[in-house]
Amino acid sequence: MDRISLGNDEFEGHNNAYVLADPDSDALALVDTGIATPDIRADFADGLAERGYDFSDVDDIVLTHFHVDHAGLAGEIQAESGATVYVHEADAPMVEQEPDALAALDERRRAYLDEWGVPEDSQAELLSFLDSSAEIEGEPAAVTTIEDGDVLEVGGRTLEVIHTPGHAAGLCCYEIRDGPETAHADAVDDGAEAFVGDAILPVYTPNVGGADVRVERPLQQYLTALRRLADRDYDRIWPGHRDPIDEPTDRALTIAEHHRERTENVLDVLAEHGPADAWTVSAHLFGDLEGIHIVHGPGEAYAHLDHLRHEGVVEFDDGEYRLIDNADDVEIDHVVTADD
Repeated sequence: MDRISLGNDEFEGHNNAYVLADPDSDALALVDTGIATPDIRADFADGLAERGYDFSDVDDIVLTHFHVDHAGLAGEIQAESGATVYVHEADAPMVEQEPDALAALDERRRAYLDEWGVPEDSQAELLSFLDSSAEIEGEPAAVTTIEDGDVLEVGGRTLEVIHTPGHAAGLCCYEIRDGPETAHADAVDDGAEAFVGDAILPVYTPNVGGADVRVERPLQQYLTALRRLADRDYDRIWPGHRDPIDEPTDRALTIAEHHRERTENVLDVLAEHGPADAWTVSAHLFGDLEGIHIVHGPGEAYAHLDHLRHEGVVEFDDGEYRLIDNADDVEIDHVVTADD
């Protein structure tokens, strides 16, 4: 698979932009575009030039989700090429940078920061970081929305859309199909591969809860997505960061096990220290936080606490989570599994 590795010092390491080129039709497509900074734009342009293309040649841009390290340059490339930009309908307003949608996201984030108990000075640091990062968001793009099960013919390849929310509301994976006749098959073909964005990463576990505060029940949705990807049993997947994953089913189940262990850690914090808000639980799990992690840390703690609340293991009252009386009798393997 032809990929261009792009710089990224803030989010999970180097980003991957994938190049899909059909020599017979000259069709050119990109899967994700990287952060909108001059240096990264120049690196991306150089990478395309090495392959005999420039931005004006791009016909289609397929986005895994709206985060700036995946969609930042989409608008600028579209302006040069007239490319069609595909993104899930849930993330479309974010990529189009609709003012009402951006304001609603900001308002929801601020409300959660208060609910999670994030101190005012940490909130101010986070908001300053977000303001200073506005330049990497890039230009808005006009998008064509997609949904689960859609089939795209781009760059000489056939991609089936697999909606996998959790890390982001509109996060999609793209299963690589040989032709439209294989789309919607009950089982994937031997040797099947997929672009997975941040659904599964080779080193880090994708953040849930803080990465997109629009997602309801983020942990439950993410575990469902992991189970879906594990069941498809791909031979290889191409993530949004770092190197390809050659045993993706094992990696998906490893991440699910990580979340089971993290849930145990959350319960241990409440058992040892008593009722606590998400910020306090986060401090016990992750220590001091700075930059974007000021929302990612308590967001991750919240995702687990919220999941436990829905499962009847903890209750939420007056800004704090507390164990219910019979919490010691709960089988954690039942509460948090990749089968949720």
